[in-house]
Amino acid sequence: MSNKTDTTYDIVVFGATSFVGQILTDYLLKTYGTGKDLKWAIAGRSQAKLNSLKADLGNAGADLPMLIADAADESALKELCDQTRVVISTVGPYALFGEPLVKVCAETGTDYCDLTGEVQWIRRMVDKYEDTAKSSGARIVHSCGFDSIPSDMGVWFLQQQAEQTFGAPCKDVRMRVKAAKGEFSGGTVASLMNAVKEAAADPALRKEMANPFSICPKDHRSKARQPNLKGAEYDNELGVWLAPFVMSAINNRIVHRSNALQDARYGKEFTYDEAMIVGRGMKGRLTAYGVTAALGGFVTASAFKPSRWVVEKFVPQPGEGPSPEAQEAGYYDLRFVGKTEDGKTIKTKVLGDRDPGYGSTSKMLGEAGVCLAFDVADKPGGIWTPSSLMESKLFDRLTAKAGLSFELLETS
Repeated sequence: MSNKTDTTYDIVVFGATSFVGQILTDYLLKTYGTGKDLKWAIAGRSQAKLNSLKADLGNAGADLPMLIADAADESALKELCDQTRVVISTVGPYALFGEPLVKVCAETGTDYCDLTGEVQWIRRMVDKYEDTAKSSGARIVHSCGFDSIPSDMGVWFLQQQAEQTFGAPCKDVRMRVKAAKGEFSGGTVASLMNAVKEAAADPALRKEMANPFSICPKDHRSKARQPNLKGAEYDNELGVWLAPFVMSAINNRIVHRSNALQDARYGKEFTYDEAMIVGRGMKGRLTAYGVTAALGGFVTASAFKPSRWVVEKFVPQPGEGPSPEAQEAGYYDLRFVGKTEDGKTIKTKVLGDRDPGYGSTSKMLGEAGVCLAFDVADKPGGIWTPSSLMESKLFDRLTAKAGLSFELLETS
């Protein structure tokens, strides 16, 4: 159990009427029911929308409790936190709407998780509230969706296998997106655009966001040059063309923070990198350059107000997303290659059984919240990462309930 034991609820889903919040609510309802082994409630600022969500859930959701709170109302958020041990937040972009809830959770000793990919906001939360969370016992865990659980737990799994096989962790790990089917969520796109907008207006922030250790403790640094794929590149080892992976900016930093919070378990000179496999031969090369150009165009257009409206017109909006059938048809296949200090190699893979941004993210976020509620009573407060706090407990839940699989492919 968490440190708080005298609350009405184990979990409150805050932002339950958002697109991801609705999928998450449906997942928790189908997996855990209401008021049984897991006591939970839904929360948001609009009672009418919460009533509509309950109606959509049918008879199964009739007894689901509701709480009313606005993301900017600290008094209402404190009242909410006083009733629960864990809050799962889907209210983004977090840089715009997320800080008051993190502040109140840190002050009240309430465990918290979210699905943010906004590294600049995580840095601010660490600077402002980590000491408070340590004092209160609140365990705050950001990035519990597709960014960054598959990457973070994927590296954790690979390193577990390396230590068992070689007796030592891998000094260098590369993640490659082999295949994926799904759509970016409107919330993810909005968060990315807001981060680009903030960086364009603040040179100091641009420098910070270029730092792979930006959310690590200030004494955790490495002399090793960190790989950072910015354009099309041929991978001689795999014989494929690579293109930049848009989520690497957050995933890399979460992985490095995990290493730091585990006393540099992967090594002080640990290096990590992510990219997408886009094909072989000339077709792969052209695709790699095309993806690079498209990503660069998105970032450039998002940075400036005159062109930002064009991007906003063609990308998914917050609250929009694919049909349940499209979510179920989605998937992802991530490959990890690790090398030890003495040159030994290990390869693993992580598979997800739903589209990354919605179906899989909702299940991972839900299981992270349940893990916080029941599995980490021995852990102190602070701002953690998924793998550094929940380790094998989260791994077991992801593989048993959330549709993820982890596999050792080969060692050499």
